[in-house]
Amino acid sequence: MDSLLEVRNIKKYFPIKSGILKRTSGNVKAVDDVSFFIRRGEIFGLVGESGCGKSTLGKVILRLLEPTAGEIFFQGLRMSDLESKEMRELRKSMQMIFQDPQASLNPRMTVYDIVSRPLKTFGLLNSKSSEEQIFVLLEKVGLQEDDMDRFPYELSGGQQQRVGIARALCLNPQFLVLDEPTSSLDVSIQSQIVNLLMQLHSDFGLSYLFISHNLSLIKFVSQRIAVMYLGKIVELADKRELFQNIAHPYTRALISAIPTVTRNVQRERTILQGTTSSAMSFTEGCRFRSRCCHVQKICNSEPQLVEIATRHYVACHLHD
Repeated sequence: MDSLLEVRNIKKYFPIKSGILKRTSGNVKAVDDVSFFIRRGEIFGLVGESGCGKSTLGKVILRLLEPTAGEIFFQGLRMSDLESKEMRELRKSMQMIFQDPQASLNPRMTVYDIVSRPLKTFGLLNSKSSEEQIFVLLEKVGLQEDDMDRFPYELSGGQQQRVGIARALCLNPQFLVLDEPTSSLDVSIQSQIVNLLMQLHSDFGLSYLFISHNLSLIKFVSQRIAVMYLGKIVELADKRELFQNIAHPYTRALISAIPTVTRNVQRERTILQGTTSSAMSFTEGCRFRSRCCHVQKICNSEPQLVEIATRHYVACHLHD
C-alpha cells in the first residue's frame, strides 16, 4: 500500500463552556475516532450531511486545527513529532481549496498578489520568473493574463474559485483538501470547476480528499468513498462496492435520494424518521439509532468499523 496520508483514531472535541466562571460542562464531539488512509494519486471522497464533521476533519488533517487525540502521518512522517520549522516545510505539500471562494480571498489584494502570496511566504518570490510562473498557472486554471491585476470583487464566483485553485497549486503540492469546492457556485459553473479539478489531478498526479454532501458528485470523482455521520465514519468502501452492496442504513438513505433521469426506473426511497442526535448530547450506542427503522436492543452499544468484505468497512451491528 503506497499511502500518502494516514489518519489514525483522530478526535476533535470542542469544549462547552457554561456558567459565570465558564467551566467546561461537556464537549462537542465534532470528529470522534476516525481512521483511514489515502493513496498517492487517489481521490478519496468524504460524504455526509451538513454538521457531521467533514470540514473539521479536513482542517485537522492540515493542522489548521489541532486534534484532541489521534495521529496523522504524511509521507510516513508523524506530524505531531515535527518541529515548527519542519511542519512549515511540509505545508508546501499540503494545501486546501475552500468552500466559499469570496470569503477565502483577500478583497484588498489583486489576483497576482493572492496567487503569489505562498511564494512570498516561503521566500520563493522572484519577480521576473515568478510572474511568468503565475501567468502559466492562471492560464492552466482557465484565467487570462488581464485577470492578474483585478480584485476578487471584479470576478465571478467561478473565476474566484479558479484563483483559489491557482493559489493552492502555486507551491506544487502533492495533496489537496477540497472542502465542498462547488457548493457555493452556480449550477452552470459547478461542472466546469469539477472538470478542471479532474484535469489538474491527472496533469499533476495529485491526491485529493474531496469533501461534499453531494453523493452523486462524490460517486463521479472518487475511487473510494467514506460516509460520515455525527463525527464517525459509518461505511467505507471502493466506489463500485459501496453502491452495489450497501451495508449501512444511512448510506442506503443517501443513495436512494440521488435523482435519476432514466425513464421507467423506480428507485425505492428510504425516508428517515425520528430526529438527529446532537454531537453535544450524544453519550453512547449507535449514533444513527434515533433515525433507523431497524433499531434493536444491541444498538444501545456502539458498533465498531469492521471489514465485512474486501476493503469494505461498516459500523453497524445489523449490516447482514
